[in-house]
Amino acid sequence: MKKLLVVVDMQVDFVNGALGTPEACGIVGKVKEKIEAAKREGAEVIFTLDTHGEDYMETQEGKNLPVPHCIRGTEGWRLVPELRPLAEGCVKLEKPAFGSISLAHLAGKGQYEEIELVGLCTDICVISNALLLKAALPEVPIRVDASCCAGVTPESHENALKAMKMCQILV
Repeated sequence: MKKLLVVVDMQVDFVNGALGTPEACGIVGKVKEKIEAAKREGAEVIFTLDTHGEDYMETQEGKNLPVPHCIRGTEGWRLVPELRPLAEGCVKLEKPAFGSISLAHLAGKGQYEEIELVGLCTDICVISNALLLKAALPEVPIRVDASCCAGVTPESHENALKAMKMCQILV
């Protein structure tokens, strides 16, 4: 079975940087184990990188979330140190918005039989990408490992999981 693991935005700014949370810090080890297991099983792994420019505060997102983060080239933009070695040789997909249409196109070309997502933030980028993948590939099972995700708040994490379940994403 051809599988894809999508590791969403496991970047310094979302874990212990500008927008970090204790919950995000708490999943790093589990995400590392998930990636290692996926690689052992022969699954492909794609890492998404939330990517903004120096003009972030002038963008729509910057106006609604006025906290500069994941500015290309900064330490906050990089994957957390624990995951950097695991990203070697994998596709790293920069995305300027919550969801990535490019990810959906890549997944469609890959002819995967199952796609799983892990990472941050459940209630923003994970749900956005899960829904885009479900829309692009309605017959491919899309999974989200809740134990390897964290939201902006525990409540919004749970709300996002419920919303994804309603859209036939396997949680």
